[in-house]
Amino acid sequence: MAVQVAKLGFLCNTCHHPALSHYRKNNHFSYSNVINTSSRRRRSLYFSRRISGSLIKEEEEQQQGSFTQPETQLIEALIGIQGRGRDASSQQLKEVERAVQSLEGQEGVPDPTDSSLIEGRWQLVFTTRPGTASPIQRTFVGVDGFSVFQEVYLKTDDPRVSNIVKFSEAIGELKVEAAASVKDGKRILFRFDRAAFSFSFLPFKVPYPVPFKLLGEEAKGWLDTTYLSQSGNIRISRGNKGTTFVLQKETAPRQKLLATISSGVGVKEAVEKFAALNQRLANREPELQVGIWQLIWSSQQETDSWIENAANGLMGKQIVKESGQLRFVVDILLGMRFSMDGNFVKSGNNTYDVTMDDAAIIAGSFGLPVEMITKFKLELLYVDNKIQITRGYNKILFVHLRVDDAE
Repeated sequence: MAVQVAKLGFLCNTCHHPALSHYRKNNHFSYSNVINTSSRRRRSLYFSRRISGSLIKEEEEQQQGSFTQPETQLIEALIGIQGRGRDASSQQLKEVERAVQSLEGQEGVPDPTDSSLIEGRWQLVFTTRPGTASPIQRTFVGVDGFSVFQEVYLKTDDPRVSNIVKFSEAIGELKVEAAASVKDGKRILFRFDRAAFSFSFLPFKVPYPVPFKLLGEEAKGWLDTTYLSQSGNIRISRGNKGTTFVLQKETAPRQKLLATISSGVGVKEAVEKFAALNQRLANREPELQVGIWQLIWSSQQETDSWIENAANGLMGKQIVKESGQLRFVVDILLGMRFSMDGNFVKSGNNTYDVTMDDAAIIAGSFGLPVEMITKFKLELLYVDNKIQITRGYNKILFVHLRVDDAE
């Protein structure tokens, strides 16, 4: 049990900690059962029934056209995966692969390479990364700060498939082009033949130093489109090197928000805009949702005092329980962690009074109590089964990503 605790950064209610029970005022230091953050087995019960975030999902569907249920399942599986799959857990990879296989078994656009829906610029949102992947894929695809696209133009005098890495508006992009031909209704044959950097601050292109002509067969490949949605917005492809790609022409608002957070540019504005959209659409009160939430962004930088950061929720995880209890958990090092318990009471339509007053530094089955109290008003701006946006301590904006099961 101690090993599980060290990995997850919080304790279970079956563990006994004499060092803590001696110091606790009322000797009622209770903890929830250990939950593996890659598990998909926890239910959120009552709180999940009243999620204003469903309005954003409805907005997403209105913006992108009607999704089929399997398409919605794929998008849900992709929400929160960082690095286009680079940092996905084994459970997340299984969920995405299951959703991909489900779609591949559905009736999409027949003979996608013959359809005009495949034409245009596609944004890469997920890919597997086997060791045989191309150098470009290994170097750039896993970097969240870059946007990765694929352009497909087959109905021209010069059919082409191009891979594009956009570094930023200020810097520019790298475009690797391939001459393409259609083999059948699903397969595109290609051969890379040119590449160049287009820097925003230069009036000319800078050649990418790869001698494609000398690469021979290594410059050739094929790409199968195994699913193309009837709306023309979702595409699944599999390459000759065993890579699976999931691409979208227009990403959903939640996907755009997470991408902006990953880029680190214009995040506060994007978060405020996203929250304002939800508040405009909402016709019911949001409720804090039971679960384990990992902090991925806050509008204030951490201070020099890590214990102050931890006590104010500026780092680590936030664990919300049904009984009105709240916990902050921060891994320190070598199995040590900071844990602070408290409670929340609803005080308005979307506000809560929070008191955190039960802190300790824990190592294995032992703990050292820390005397500190934090009180603040928490405003719930948005929540669904994946993302939570709040305004908390000192009116700081927080974005949390759910790391336990939303179902």
